[in-house]
Amino acid sequence: MGTVTLDEVDRGILYALQEDARNTTISEIAEEVDVSPSTVRNRIERLEAEGVIEGYYPKINYERANLPLHVLFICSAPAEQREQLAREALDARGVVDVRETLTGTRNLFVEAVATDTRDLAAITNDLAGLGFRIESSEILTNHYTRPWTHFDLGDAEA
Repeated sequence: MGTVTLDEVDRGILYALQEDARNTTISEIAEEVDVSPSTVRNRIERLEAEGVIEGYYPKINYERANLPLHVLFICSAPAEQREQLAREALDARGVVDVRETLTGTRNLFVEAVATDTRDLAAITNDLAGLGFRIESSEILTNHYTRPWTHFDLGDAEA
């Protein structure tokens, strides 16, 4: 799938969805980008169909959900197996996110949650058994995000 050209309306919609997709209404977005609600709805459907919007995900506080260990495993995988191993890692117990990097030896970042150190040890063993090397594991405390300002209509000069 190729790239998609985004206009000012598309960028405004994406910015609003990144700010708070759950609590922002179509009408509020329409008012912000100065188009009708039906235009916003059609644009969102097009952006989803073209793969620009891949999904909507909740931000979970794992500690409050009684999963106090939130860990980032930094791993190395042979380049020719990286994609397959990344997909297999998603099926491992406790794994909630896997990211591939294009270059370097530390080319897989696996995020997992565990109830306690025994659970974490089992997850570590499961991941190691998949065939990549765990270079390090880091306990995560916080995660901060913000919308990419390129999509903010106030900054757009395209």
